[in-house]
Amino acid sequence: MTKNELNTFRKTLENKQSELENGSRNREALAIETSPDELDRIQHASNRDEAIGNLERSSSRMREVQAALQRLDQGTFGICNGCEENVSPKRLAAIPWAALCIVCQETADREQTAPGEIDTFLGMAA
Repeated sequence: MTKNELNTFRKTLENKQSELENGSRNREALAIETSPDELDRIQHASNRDEAIGNLERSSSRMREVQAALQRLDQGTFGICNGCEENVSPKRLAAIPWAALCIVCQETADREQTAPGEIDTFLGMAA
């Protein structure tokens, strides 16, 4: 991968990191609201559960983006954490924080294994 391509990925990842940081600051939806009406309480609880799910997804994506930035710094960006083969440029263009090639990602998804645990799943020494 050329230095120019790596710089483009770095800029994309840094922009995504900023976007996620700005989005995680809005936590008003997590506030517990009380209401004498049971349906209102149910709706508030549902909204809060949705906000918590969104926050968890953002937090997970932030960790993936930060890990990708670390791989850029270490010179291992674009190398699959599972099989150590090159990750497809098309995959990186679509998902620049991808830590796994498509084959390893599909395996992890089938087994519902976190990307960091793929080594264990594949039987590789950690």
